[in-house]
Amino acid sequence: MLKIDFKSSTVDDCKLLNLPRIQTKSGSITSLNNSVDIPFDINRVYYLYDVPGGAERGGHAHYDLYQVIVAASGSFDVIVDDGNNQKTISLNRPYHGLLIVPGIWRELINFSSGSTCLVMASATYSASDYIRDIQMFYSLKSKNS
Repeated sequence: MLKIDFKSSTVDDCKLLNLPRIQTKSGSITSLNNSVDIPFDINRVYYLYDVPGGAERGGHAHYDLYQVIVAASGSFDVIVDDGNNQKTISLNRPYHGLLIVPGIWRELINFSSGSTCLVMASATYSASDYIRDIQMFYSLKSKNS
């Protein structure tokens, strides 16, 4: 299992994963296994859909949670921010997953029409794991530098 803590995480810890893909004449399939294809055990899965044009999702960070985000259909961009650096990753293939580690602010933007964002998380929902105020996030990250 990965172990990256809030204090030291950077945008460079957020990696694009090539998920396994089996292609046939009748279509493709991606099957994911805990701690094999995804670098943690999946304890929660959710998906975003029917996102209105121009809407943004995310806008938070986590103290301990790991996530892999996949554009199951369509496309969108993910902005990751570690308090010092930002980068934007475009997701538009269902066999690419973006690993996001603890201590990274994320925003999801530019959703294409009909897109579906699939998220696999290392833990069940816990409100106490969320940082929803970006100024507080920046303050916490700078205290930990």
